Amino acid sequence: MVKIKKIFLLFIIWRVVDFLIIYFAPRFIPYLGFFPYREQLVTLHKPIFLTPLANFDGINYIVIATQQYHQYIQAFFPLYPTLIRLLLPIFKDGLVAGLIVSNVSFLVGLYVFYKYLKLTMVNFSRLQSKLIILFILAFPTSFFFGAVYTEGLFFLLLISTLYFLKKESYFLVGFFAILASLTRFVGVFLVIPIIFHWLSKSFRGISHLAETEKSSDKRERNPRFAGFLTRLIVGFEMTWKVIIITLSPLFGLGLYCFYLWKTTGDPLFFLNVQPVFGANRSTQLILLPQVIWRYLKIFFTASWNFQYFISAIEFLFFSFVFIILVFDLLKHFKFISNFKFQIKNFDRLGLSLFSFANIILPTLTGTLSSIPRYSLFSISVFIFLSEIKNNLLKTLIIIIFLILHIVLFGFFRQGYFIS
Repeated sequence: MVKIKKIFLLFIIWRVVDFLIIYFAPRFIPYLGFFPYREQLVTLHKPIFLTPLANFDGINYIVIATQQYHQYIQAFFPLYPTLIRLLLPIFKDGLVAGLIVSNVSFLVGLYVFYKYLKLTMVNFSRLQSKLIILFILAFPTSFFFGAVYTEGLFFLLLISTLYFLKKESYFLVGFFAILASLTRFVGVFLVIPIIFHWLSKSFRGISHLAETEKSSDKRERNPRFAGFLTRLIVGFEMTWKVIIITLSPLFGLGLYCFYLWKTTGDPLFFLNVQPVFGANRSTQLILLPQVIWRYLKIFFTASWNFQYFISAIEFLFFSFVFIILVFDLLKHFKFISNFKFQIKNFDRLGLSLFSFANIILPTLTGTLSSIPRYSLFSISVFIFLSEIKNNLLKTLIIIIFLILHIVLFGFFRQGYFIS
């Protein structure tokens, strides 16, 4: 009960800080507010201070919930607006219903996350778990968790999938994984931690991939690879349960693709309409080096304006998260000799690779736009930061996070595109 109260207290403090930013931001930042359906925000009859929480993508979810899909807003996945629609008879307002879904989901998600950390951390401590949650709440774009965005809901579904995977409650794993991929496309990458969970059970924490049993047959052309295949086949029981649970994240996406095929004739319509929303997104595959090169050209050729500032923020966020994930990934391997290594923790490795997929996927559209927001689900970053030994450095990071949080949320509240 004590830990629930402490998590709730942190949540309340986080909400109070954000509402203070909503109150004071108009005194320092002029209003811009240039985004689709902006005029519908003023028609919402609830307290005006709540409307900025539906800026940009947020109003699209309210439109879907109240008017169904139309035009090109199929880019937004269906579960979140469906839940808003279910609450409309109670709250009579899409904005309030959306805020209820987001904030309740995020609060419950924080509690489940605490329980997940207790299961997965080798040397679990309440102090470190609270520090991880503090890093999440202080993160510069964490305000999206409490806005009319999918972030709060997806956080709950993501963490619930990981938690029940660790508990080996596989029906619930499949259930939450399906809901996750009905909420955001990146939910399909939950197949990664699920696969590594099965590998963990199969190999029982023993060396994987490079560290294989020595073969007595010296004539084998590739004994290491053969040894790996042998252990994989013998040690891993492929059953229908394993297959279904592993593929469950794809089922939610499949359902939405089927709906799009029936209504638009294009099962990938959610992807093909991305260029309509600007942000220089491409429907063709763009590799990361080319994206980095584009941003470097921006820094040396573009005018110094707000868009330049956001481009710099996007690049800095991506670099920060990417570098941390590289170090986090290396922490899960124990290097021995002669290119041999052991995997220390399959579950953490699976989460780290999911975090990588989460941050790399958006770059394939040719831009780092929205990376500051997408970074919220690279969960391994927050765990890594909590494991830093230097307390002064951790304090400094939290202070920088809070300063950026105030600045970015202030601009978002005033209708400037942040992420």
